[in-house]
Amino acid sequence: MTGEPSPPLLAVDNLSVAFGPSRVVENLSFSVQAGRTLAIVGESGSGKSVTSLSVMRLADMMGGQFPTGQVLFESRQGRIDLTTATQKTMRGIRGKEIAMIFQEPMTSLNPVFTIGDQIAEVLILHEGMSKQAALAEAKRLLDMVRLPDAANLLARYPHQLSGGMRQRVMIAMALACRPKLLIADEPTTALDVTIQAQILTIIRELQTELGMAVIFITHDMGVVAEMADDVVVMWKGRKVEEGTVADIFARPQHPYTQTLLAAVPKLGSMTGEAFPKRLPLTVMDGDTPRLVGGEHVQDTARYGLPPVLSVRDLVTRFNIKKGIFGGVTHRVHAVEKVSFDIHPGETLALVGESGSGKSTIGRTIQQLQKETSGTILFGGRPVSSMNGTERQKLRQEIQYIFQDPFASLDPRKTVGFSIAEPIRTHALIDGSKPIQKRVDELLERVGLTSAHASRYPHEFSGGQRQRVCIARALASNPKLIIADEALSALDVSIQAQILNLFMELQEQQGLSYLFISHDMAVVEKMSHRVAVLYLGQVVEIGTRQQIFETPAHPYTQRLLSAVPVADPARARNRAMLEGEIPSPIRRVGDEPAIFKRTEIAPGHFVASAA
Repeated sequence: MTGEPSPPLLAVDNLSVAFGPSRVVENLSFSVQAGRTLAIVGESGSGKSVTSLSVMRLADMMGGQFPTGQVLFESRQGRIDLTTATQKTMRGIRGKEIAMIFQEPMTSLNPVFTIGDQIAEVLILHEGMSKQAALAEAKRLLDMVRLPDAANLLARYPHQLSGGMRQRVMIAMALACRPKLLIADEPTTALDVTIQAQILTIIRELQTELGMAVIFITHDMGVVAEMADDVVVMWKGRKVEEGTVADIFARPQHPYTQTLLAAVPKLGSMTGEAFPKRLPLTVMDGDTPRLVGGEHVQDTARYGLPPVLSVRDLVTRFNIKKGIFGGVTHRVHAVEKVSFDIHPGETLALVGESGSGKSTIGRTIQQLQKETSGTILFGGRPVSSMNGTERQKLRQEIQYIFQDPFASLDPRKTVGFSIAEPIRTHALIDGSKPIQKRVDELLERVGLTSAHASRYPHEFSGGQRQRVCIARALASNPKLIIADEALSALDVSIQAQILNLFMELQEQQGLSYLFISHDMAVVEKMSHRVAVLYLGQVVEIGTRQQIFETPAHPYTQRLLSAVPVADPARARNRAMLEGEIPSPIRRVGDEPAIFKRTEIAPGHFVASAA
């Protein structure tokens, strides 16, 4: 990591990228030295991903052109301008010398091939390995990214893995040929903090070992502070600021960089506060930052009233691995004996790693998944004994906001139609004029305009699509909203606005939230109480203040210590987790031990090891 004046591994010089008449990247220049990490930050639509696709020469396959500039790369064959290289040359470089990890792992993996075959293909193609050697190397790569049960995973298909696991497969595949340059486009968005911490450590260790250069595209400023040596800030297709990571964080010059850093949720910023808080936001108004909103304590939970939702001893299991005679041999113990209440106006956060059962609990409450045993009471009535009319009412009063807004909107319908659908389904309003009026109100409620109603999902950015999903959830006047990782794909500036929107709606409409998240800094800002899940069991539950200021269970402490801090001056020495990675899959008859919980303070329960 010395600063001798060797030529940069990659130099982007005055690059512009156009799709038809519109230029999405304008006169961009930056360079990356071998062994160093450059972070490109900016919000959705700022041109970050198009820049990375242009370096890989994938942008021109989508109709992109390069009106100006060049991209010089120190290849094994000498210095090449990638913008003019043939696709044959690029095929030799892509995957071997320059590898890329995409943001959305499900669309980057082939659904009809096993995980093992997909990783082996890269090694056979670029490294000339035999199938057997390639599969052995594939297992080593999966172990390296800490996937449990790597040997069996080789034979599985992408749809059989969780989002976090698929992302680790992508990372293993990208690192298979030990590339000179790794481009990582939001590689840790779908991962929980503990896995993210490990992945970042793996990338850093490999970088040191191979002298690999890394371009990190992200909106997570904590990751930037932890990983980057240099930072390029992009806004509206242009570079607005560039500097070392320490300079950018300590002395941001451009108003947009200042706004971006001001929006970052910081773990520990709520210390001493009994309730969540809405804070004023800095937003860009044209080219100038402007402060909107005020400070507001979110004391909305009504603990004196009966709970909206009560979950008692909930168990959800999935049968897998049928034997030769069709018998079930193993089960996924997704949720084991989970109990909690959610009161009117309260936000309960469920936190835990990928595979801890967070989303399964949400889906079981919504009855998208059948529980194995246990009771779910909604408004005091057991869900299992509800008749058809009552179930229809339940679907109206419990709404779900999914992690991926694009996948949860019908691409062939306008967003106005999608928002009006629950109003029509539940016959809440009669007549198309009043329905249209309600749709317009909802769009304005979430910071969009009535003109957006006639557009289709693909015409919106990720943050806007998530607002459409929130508007649709509000359309049926719900009592409880289950937000499943609803903010994880959004930029920090949009995330801060949506958080305030959630809290504002809660205050005005008395909404309750089950907030499923792996972002501990967001949970700290938003929730009244927090339940920590580990392998399907609640290991700690208490008020926000108890969990964040006096975490008692070692797992909770580990989860909090893994959160990347948006401060590059703070040294991070994180211990990698050793030993076998726990798996929720158990042989039939091998029941997991249920932890006993002890109340260590009023309302603060902690599990002791069984």
